[in-house]
Amino acid sequence: MSILSLALTRRWLGWLAFTTVFAIVCVGLAQWQWARRLEAVAEIRVVAQNWDAAPVALREVLPAGAPLDPAAEWTPVVLEGEYLVDEQLLARNRPFGGRPGFAVLTPLLLETGEVLIVDRGWVPTGDAQDLPDSVPPPPAGPVEVLVRLKPGEPTIAGRGAPDWQVATINLPQIVELVEGGSVITGAYGLMDTESPAPADRPAAALRPVADEGPHLSYTFQWYLFALLGFVGYGWALRQEHRGLRATDAEAPPPPPRRPRRSGPSDDEVEDAIVDRQSVARQASEISSA
Repeated sequence: MSILSLALTRRWLGWLAFTTVFAIVCVGLAQWQWARRLEAVAEIRVVAQNWDAAPVALREVLPAGAPLDPAAEWTPVVLEGEYLVDEQLLARNRPFGGRPGFAVLTPLLLETGEVLIVDRGWVPTGDAQDLPDSVPPPPAGPVEVLVRLKPGEPTIAGRGAPDWQVATINLPQIVELVEGGSVITGAYGLMDTESPAPADRPAAALRPVADEGPHLSYTFQWYLFALLGFVGYGWALRQEHRGLRATDAEAPPPPPRRPRRSGPSDDEVEDAIVDRQSVARQASEISSA
């Protein structure tokens, strides 16, 4: 049997179909990893472009009633207003430097009457309770704050929080918890500095690390797996074909076939002559009698 005939058998056609499906899945996963890499690269580019940019006014980058443009994330904005200390919230489950803690969310009442949620920084979880041991208070009275704009976070199904805490920085939910002004839901501010500067403040957020992750290597790995699937299929097919050829070579040869004769054999001719002589003798004896 030739290797092509073996490949066209039902069993090996089934293995070919399985290998093809496996390769399609691998290619799909490779494309997904590539898309993840493009997202990471785009985020790195936005940080590099906006983090050290010159501060601008809030409405230059965040029109009223509009969500924050993804290309404007991390843009520095200078704000003037007064903190609503009594409306302060804590965002749970905020790790920082390998430690659990909270983000301190303090509403800032702007001169326009709007309220922007300001993430003033991070405080650790207390030693004896699931709360900070202390939260550094914001400066009282009018302040000037430099923040970097961030989009709000989505909700997490099934995750709640105690009073004056939130599970995520979901701005539409925070609107229901804050009184004293119209809360801006298009973005919140990640604080850089505030003036007058207090003696103590929550830990400031760090600049995001420019790391696109392992997505590029994973992309190549999945394409390699797709190729190796066909390589393995071809190797297994060739091994079985070699085994079949070896089995055929070791089998004993079939006995030779006797050639067929076109006429009667010598014995058959001799028997016919004897029969004719016997018949003639019998006929002669009958006639002489």
